[in-house]
Amino acid sequence: MNEINSLSKRKKLEYLLFLGFCAVFIFITKALLRLHLNIPGHSMFFMIFFLMLSNRCVPLRYSATICAILSGSMAILFGMGKGGPLLILKFIMPAMIIDFFSYVIPTFDQKYWTCILVATLASSTKFISSFIVDFFLGMDTQLIVYHCLIKSCGAIIFGVLGSLMIPMVIARLKAYDII
Repeated sequence: MNEINSLSKRKKLEYLLFLGFCAVFIFITKALLRLHLNIPGHSMFFMIFFLMLSNRCVPLRYSATICAILSGSMAILFGMGKGGPLLILKFIMPAMIIDFFSYVIPTFDQKYWTCILVATLASSTKFISSFIVDFFLGMDTQLIVYHCLIKSCGAIIFGVLGSLMIPMVIARLKAYDII
């Protein structure tokens, strides 16, 4: 809380607007990618990208988690998905992994392999969140495992692809003195 109090009002507003920007774009891309492409996990591309971007551009603690709470709340409010209130888990769990690794590896945005590692672990939380939602929906356990494996493999692939843009985007933002 001290880091927020030490910032000027202008910086606080900039950071909150950027978190809101990322949250809205996560929500919009999730809404637009609800098309039936028959490719599991394709919406994880933009989710991982914007969560990592919010984490690296806003130097506040838990910035990716705040962004995920905002976008997850919008998704619940507009009724996206079949999970109801548990839908917010699909947003918060990857963000918590990204926030955790931003403290373990503070410069993970500078190398591709660290972005791939963080994105793989963040995207693999799709298995847990899908398992919880499907379990509460009353599906058979064996079917849940197969369903979650397929969904999480697709999510990992697209999450890694989304994270590969982060080193380039962050380098450009630093070159133009935006961050």
